[in-house]
Amino acid sequence: MYYQAIVLAAGQGKRMQAGHNKQFLTIGQKPLIVHTLTVFDKDPWCESITLVVSKADKELMAEVLTSQLWATAINMADGGSERQESVLMGLEALPKNNGMVFIHDGARPFVTVERLHALAEACQQHQAALLAVPVTDTIKVRRGNRLETMDRGLLWAAQTPQAFDYQLIYDAHVAAKADGVLGTDDASLVERLERDVFIVEGSYDNIKLTTPEDLYKAEAYLNGK
Repeated sequence: MYYQAIVLAAGQGKRMQAGHNKQFLTIGQKPLIVHTLTVFDKDPWCESITLVVSKADKELMAEVLTSQLWATAINMADGGSERQESVLMGLEALPKNNGMVFIHDGARPFVTVERLHALAEACQQHQAALLAVPVTDTIKVRRGNRLETMDRGLLWAAQTPQAFDYQLIYDAHVAAKADGVLGTDDASLVERLERDVFIVEGSYDNIKLTTPEDLYKAEAYLNGK
């Protein structure tokens, strides 16, 4: 069972307040993006990695890539001004326009190969699947001055990777672009086509590094704390 991976690294990460792309921030003595790519590089089911990068960061990213030894082919593709545009550009840049595709945030370095394989198996059966974890907080919806408490048992926090049959996710992105719709994740675009997306339970360790505080969490995770 094989898949192609798209890793998104074109965002500016303004909430990280780093003054540059957060993918170049160092955790555990290596750039963040290296940690993320290494997970896929070590997975024998991953046959290629397409790294989506902004044009301004391509030269520096190329230096980062050449500083490491990789077992899997890593190709760079230009990113767009929005995440959704970057995904579509990544889909169009894949070596093959068929099979199974994983779409992953470059700022999630702690997903495990075990979860990748569970996701691949679910995608093979259902054509669309994502990692997610049950919501542990109490979630409230505010309508004017009134609050409504959501049923926590129905709520899941979506993560990445999200996995799809290539043609399904490509069609979903093309349809969203034609309709002028920006989804909050790739699965939401598939949902627009009235197709089911299967949930594979992920891990609370699969955090997305978004704020400076997240860097401390990442260092603690790497140090086994």
